[in-house]
Amino acid sequence: MTQHEIQEFRAEAGRLDQQLSAQVTATRSQVQGWIEAGAVQVEGVVQTKSGFKLRGGEQVQYQIPEAPPSEVLPENIDLEILFEDEHMIAVNKPAGMVTHPAGRMVSGTLVNALLGRGTLVRMLERPEGQDTAEGEEFEGEPQAFRPGIVHRLDRDTSGVIVVAKTPAAHAKLADAFKERQTVKTYLALTSGRLNAEGKSVSLDAPIGRHPVERQRMAIGGTYSRDAQTKFTPLGSTRDSNGHWYSMVQAEPRTGRTHQIRVHLLHFKAPILGDHTYGRSSELISRHALHAWKLEIPHPISGEILKLEAALPFDMLNAWILLGGEVPPMLLK
Repeated sequence: MTQHEIQEFRAEAGRLDQQLSAQVTATRSQVQGWIEAGAVQVEGVVQTKSGFKLRGGEQVQYQIPEAPPSEVLPENIDLEILFEDEHMIAVNKPAGMVTHPAGRMVSGTLVNALLGRGTLVRMLERPEGQDTAEGEEFEGEPQAFRPGIVHRLDRDTSGVIVVAKTPAAHAKLADAFKERQTVKTYLALTSGRLNAEGKSVSLDAPIGRHPVERQRMAIGGTYSRDAQTKFTPLGSTRDSNGHWYSMVQAEPRTGRTHQIRVHLLHFKAPILGDHTYGRSSELISRHALHAWKLEIPHPISGEILKLEAALPFDMLNAWILLGGEVPPMLLK
């Protein structure tokens, strides 16, 4: 069987990940990765929840993704460090950099760069006395390619990202995101504006995978989950054709895939340069979204860290070319 060959079977009753794992030579965590990646269908519908309950008798189709590399190699890649101690590191991730190796993307990632600094060596080893049953981060292959990673940014999203150096810090940082103890603030340039009054607006609209285009997310999509974002316009400008553009501050209360991008599309103000949810732009070569600030408890001391990454040149340049005024708080 090749990795790209579609396989199918009739399921017995039980969890989807358990039934699929029983069909193939793979760990349960590997199978869960395939499901989350949209590579598994139940009765012709993409299923992205590993715990989906099968009644028995359903037709399950799956396609094994390309095998990951046998080893993640350290690479000498420059990084802008925002904070670092023996427990964690915070980086201003540049646009175009993938967070961790996946599929054919096995080099040039943030993990490769951090390994090159010697930052993540301890996370690659299972801690002495640690039982894998306590957390799937030490089970199977996937964590070997995501050492220390507790949250992600899209490839073309720049800005603040934190990475753990030890298993203890990893658990605490992951809990901080899960329990919503973090405050995340993004900056986006939009093709359109939220409202004519320029007032803040909040959106509470669940997000799930697009029922047809599985690389996209959608409001009310397949197996959607709650999603809340607050948007604050920081400025607007209009071109010679009368089309509006805006600079927007976004504060996601939840952490769904593509959340800000999907919610802005709902307001008919897609992110500038976002070819997935809007269209490409001659002003910028990627979607204009930047993780500007992150407040998070230190994993050991509990002190609130206030991390900030300056607005990158490509977004600043695009905004100026549109005729927008740069807010003073971004010029410090």
